[in-house]
Amino acid sequence: MPQPPHSKSGKSKPADTSALGARLGAFEVLRQVLYKRRSLDDAFGVTPAFADLLGADRGYAAFIVRTCLKRLGQIDALIIHCMPDPLPRKARPVYDVLRVGIAQLLFSVTAEHAAVSTTVDLCRAVGQEPFAKLTNAVMRRLQREGIALVAAQDAARLNTPDWLWQSWSDAYGNETAAAIAEAHMATPPIDLTVKSDSAGWAEKLGGQIILDGTVRLLEADDVTTLPGFNDGAWWVQDTAARLAVSLLGNVNGKRVYDLCAAPGGKTLELLNAGAVVTALDISERRMQRVRENLERTGLSAELVVEDAKTWQPDQLADIVLLDAPCSSTGTLRRHPDVAHLKTPDDIAKLAVVQGDLLDTAAKLVTPGGILLYVTCSLQPEEGPRAVRKFLTRNTRFTRTPVTAKDLAGLPEAINADGDLRTLPCLLAEQGGMDGFFAARLQRQS
Repeated sequence: MPQPPHSKSGKSKPADTSALGARLGAFEVLRQVLYKRRSLDDAFGVTPAFADLLGADRGYAAFIVRTCLKRLGQIDALIIHCMPDPLPRKARPVYDVLRVGIAQLLFSVTAEHAAVSTTVDLCRAVGQEPFAKLTNAVMRRLQREGIALVAAQDAARLNTPDWLWQSWSDAYGNETAAAIAEAHMATPPIDLTVKSDSAGWAEKLGGQIILDGTVRLLEADDVTTLPGFNDGAWWVQDTAARLAVSLLGNVNGKRVYDLCAAPGGKTLELLNAGAVVTALDISERRMQRVRENLERTGLSAELVVEDAKTWQPDQLADIVLLDAPCSSTGTLRRHPDVAHLKTPDDIAKLAVVQGDLLDTAAKLVTPGGILLYVTCSLQPEEGPRAVRKFLTRNTRFTRTPVTAKDLAGLPEAINADGDLRTLPCLLAEQGGMDGFFAARLQRQS
């Protein structure tokens, strides 16, 4: 499908009103992601127009950006439908103005008149006054025709880059690829891992218990304000990540090296189960989040800031958990920027890194111990293929297949090799889950 041209030009003027300020913040963040190729979290942090927002305005701006990124294929198709001829280069910021406006008009509960008027105001605010009438005409046309046009779109296909769609179709089949893409457009629930008494916390927080005791909240504006957060009674962690850790069984008293550990959800779960954990991460900034989570929950681990590929501990571990850096394509419903930042070349480069880390991690496992390899990617190169290559190189290790008993009643999350493979479309009626891969590998005694 043709795409509206991208441009790095177009400076914004300060917003004059709260309503315009939220749209301007969304506009600037969106451009940071699409043209500066910053992650969404980084873009939020470096965009003054967003940083200056407070409360509901900040939340609404973030919502607009996420909606734009999740629905970008649909939105761009609508723009092309209304404006088949490309705008001149100097006017290309108008495309991003329209993206912000259409996200509100057709994919939110924003009042139609507000979506139209603020989009025209935004067009003027970003120095595109000559195109204000055109912007108004496009928005008013979509106000009349947009609902019918959206209903006729193949949303799952439009919003998925071609290379990702092909990869998922090859790996899982066309029907499952469509279900994955559909799941990525949904608003994800918030999953909590609790120290104890899942039933009690589910009742207190108005959630439900799923799978192995995860407390799932379908709505929560700010988890830091919920009961139990400041007391460290629970932490946020998708249920798919919990399933991966559950493959280790009883870890009480066992020495565990958690490599690439930040932000620390798996570290917390291992500690809560009685493991003796050393958590390692190459980033001091990311490790600070682990420290904060440990302090809040009252749990204790040894923390190491170092490159896992060069770290040499004094002793081997019973368990090495390698949550390897990956493309994160299994988390698009939470991180929609990933679909617009990653490329096939990135997957190939990450696969090399993952292979190196696997070989290094293998040297840290005591005879008879377990190496658990985990990624939040849907790409075969970062999951099954990486493990097959590892087992070819490291003949001292064998796969310990996952069984239905390991997965709290989710046998469909076991792939043909006997590894864990969750998909965003699993548990669809309960809100879905992240896409995770995990292989349990044992070193021969």
